[in-house]
Amino acid sequence: MTYDITAIRAQFPALTAGSAHFDGPGGTQTPVPVIEAITDALAHPLANRGRTTAGERNAEAIVAAARQAMADLLGADATAVVFGRSATQLAYDFSRTLATTWSPGDEIVVTRLDHDSNIRPWIQAADRAGATVRWADFDPATGELTPDDISAVLSERTRLVAVTAASNLIGTRPATAEIARRTHQAGALLYVDGVHYTAHSLVDFDQLGADFYTCSPYKFLGPHLGVLASRPELLENLHPDKLLPSTNAIPERFELGTLPYEFLAGTRAAVDFLAGLDPRAQGSRRERLAAAYAALEEHEDALRLRIDKGLAALDPITVHSRAADRTPTLLLTIDGRDTADAYRHLARRGVDAPSGSFYAIETSRRLGLGDTGGLRVGLAPYTSTEDVDRLLEGLSDFLSS
Repeated sequence: MTYDITAIRAQFPALTAGSAHFDGPGGTQTPVPVIEAITDALAHPLANRGRTTAGERNAEAIVAAARQAMADLLGADATAVVFGRSATQLAYDFSRTLATTWSPGDEIVVTRLDHDSNIRPWIQAADRAGATVRWADFDPATGELTPDDISAVLSERTRLVAVTAASNLIGTRPATAEIARRTHQAGALLYVDGVHYTAHSLVDFDQLGADFYTCSPYKFLGPHLGVLASRPELLENLHPDKLLPSTNAIPERFELGTLPYEFLAGTRAAVDFLAGLDPRAQGSRRERLAAAYAALEEHEDALRLRIDKGLAALDPITVHSRAADRTPTLLLTIDGRDTADAYRHLARRGVDAPSGSFYAIETSRRLGLGDTGGLRVGLAPYTSTEDVDRLLEGLSDFLSS
């Protein structure tokens, strides 16, 4: 297909402000159908879920539609899709629940490539359970985290491996399926942070081999929520702390309190918007999503190559995103210059590319960048060639200033 970037951008009111957004890894802009879905949910009767009143039925329908939409997006079972406030909150909730099954001497594996939300909850839960934390390292020269790096810290005492499907800082996409195979061979569970991955690649829950997979709709054009996918039989065997009168059914037993129905309506709309990126695609929502992600990856890859070529001409810039398989997200540092200054310089030109470590503090430290990190450039479905050229021109202007 021809990726109609003009038609896509017309659906994003925020773009009329004129900024070129490269801050998508921290949260994308919102298209009209998502805004309208949130508004529509709030404009109709809503109540706690049930079958009697119109408000109850509306809430029930919104939740069911959102679960099915996320199941279609992730290739998962809708009965094992859990909603939470954020992926961080879900990691804390599930780490506390899983830790009740750990004993002193058990081992938990975390990686230097991950966002801290897929590190600290496990370290803290392990500490309370008396379990040992083992670290899997990545190669800072290449940005690669390999299955062998995971295997090096697996043992018969490993109970869980927490790994990212894609680094939010440098874009590296580890070989998750092979990591899953080795993790399961060791008798452990695999918890995958897919927050950054889901924005750029079609997820196949079964193919990835994860036992738990998390993502955040606001990273792929939706509202601020967290989503976890698992397997029904696995959730059935986990018993989180919950209120006495709340249901013990799954996945609801993991959802504490009333869900934000309006945001669930927006999440469903975001999935449908993604499924419509290829207007000629037909078939089920899952089939349309597959076609849409193929078109999106082609579009983003072309823009990333344009950025790579432009940066190569700017000698003082070092690109730390080097893995063979990675998302269109680049971390840059500038010899002799503070990337926070570059961030502010670009912002004055209407180019949003923030500087920092973005909670991937272990990754930043391993790269030798301390807690400061660098300038992060991330693409989104609405990024245009003109945006890329404005970025490159802004960086060139900063270097000559």
